[in-house]
Amino acid sequence: MTTSKKTMSREIQLAARPQGAPVDSDFALVERELGQPGDGEVLVRNLFLSVDPYMRGRMNDTKSYTPPFALNETMTGGAVGEVLASNADGLNVGDLVLHDQGWRTHALLPARAARKVEAREGVSPSAYLGILGMPGLTAYAGLLDVAAFREGDVVFVSGAAGAVGSAVGQIARLKGAARVIGSAGSADKVAHLTEKLGFDTAFNYKDGSVARLLREAAPDGIDVYFDNVGGDHLEAALSSFNTFGRAALCGAISQYNATEAPSAPRNLALAIGKQLTLKGFIVGTYSHLFSQFVQEVGGWIASGQLHYDETVVDGIENMPGAFMGLLTGQNTGKMVVRL
Repeated sequence: MTTSKKTMSREIQLAARPQGAPVDSDFALVERELGQPGDGEVLVRNLFLSVDPYMRGRMNDTKSYTPPFALNETMTGGAVGEVLASNADGLNVGDLVLHDQGWRTHALLPARAARKVEAREGVSPSAYLGILGMPGLTAYAGLLDVAAFREGDVVFVSGAAGAVGSAVGQIARLKGAARVIGSAGSADKVAHLTEKLGFDTAFNYKDGSVARLLREAAPDGIDVYFDNVGGDHLEAALSSFNTFGRAALCGAISQYNATEAPSAPRNLALAIGKQLTLKGFIVGTYSHLFSQFVQEVGGWIASGQLHYDETVVDGIENMPGAFMGLLTGQNTGKMVVRL
């Protein structure tokens, strides 16, 4: 509830560091009073919050490319919202902004930490958390720059029904891939990939050996692998790669809740003889491509050539459940929480 003097924000804090898969008791819902914007600040009412796999790593107290979440403090993540009050040049009441103060209903933040975005007719603001935001840019930069995609490549995408993977496969198709192959975790998702998103073929990785399923899907091998899963999927890709194949190592969701060392890949030595390029990347390194990405991908969306899906969960109190569901594959496309 917002008044002229104060705003009450409902927020999710990390109450305990998960041991394996997160559980409800690892999170706490709190209420906090926010003041009015100081010099150079804006007050934002969040409309949609982003739920992303990388957040699981930040729940561990380990050194990484981004600091871990602190216990008993509100977590952060992508959010898109409406400016309620502004004390900064360039942002006005009613503006739509993208920022990183998610996991809460309201945010008080420096204007320099918010990116103004334009409302697009027929497109939900949540698209800036998915296909027109970090996941979309991850797919675009990872495929075209990191994996150095070339027209005529055979492309394999793991986690292909998720926000990133579904975009990778469609971009590869639009850029002239000879064949696009996806893996997903259910028959419905496999059908979605081939019937709606234009993948040439896809398989349910629960149906047997991933290495065998990939060989059957790509009898002539693969040239590009976009890795969202790691483990047995990376091992399978190494076996199926053609000479000079390239992998964009984006994520390893199969290992995020693991309490033991992964058993795969066991065949990394194949990278030597096949002269493979295996390159890990963080999307922030490619922020210079954002304008180019929005223009090209936005055009594909407007023309109907690129489709995007969202799994929408309502209510800040359901944010932890949405996150836990993401880690077990309960989403198709981007997982978001609507406030």
